[in-house]
Amino acid sequence: MTGATRVNPSLCRAYRMTRYTVDGITVRIGRRSAGIDRLLRVYNHREGAFVTAYNPFSRRMPPGWNRRMQTNLVNVLAGRAILPATGCWRRWCESHVVVFGSFRRTLVLARRYRQHGIVIVRLRQPARLVYTSLIN
Repeated sequence: MTGATRVNPSLCRAYRMTRYTVDGITVRIGRRSAGIDRLLRVYNHREGAFVTAYNPFSRRMPPGWNRRMQTNLVNVLAGRAILPATGCWRRWCESHVVVFGSFRRTLVLARRYRQHGIVIVRLRQPARLVYTSLIN
């Protein structure tokens, strides 16, 4: 694998420490959220995923570039149930969207937008990080 696709241990830790927020509900990897369970029920889905187009392969990009790519991602998701979201840890914060429904299509988009992974939320289960490749 190239350096661009490797996820080092410190980056893995950062993903796990990040607080993912949607509709006032905070999600942490490895923890279950009653708020997410309610949100999934409202949208009549058993699962969903947080995804972003910001900073491909965790390489910082200019703010305008990130906003354009995120807008492009949202446009690609037209017709699907989505909500705006964020992922923040320390001083790092990125816009995300939560895409309701099967995470498999969202995983394909994450690969297209060169993301290392997505955060899966499922009804009555802890949130989990799913990498876009089998490197971990």
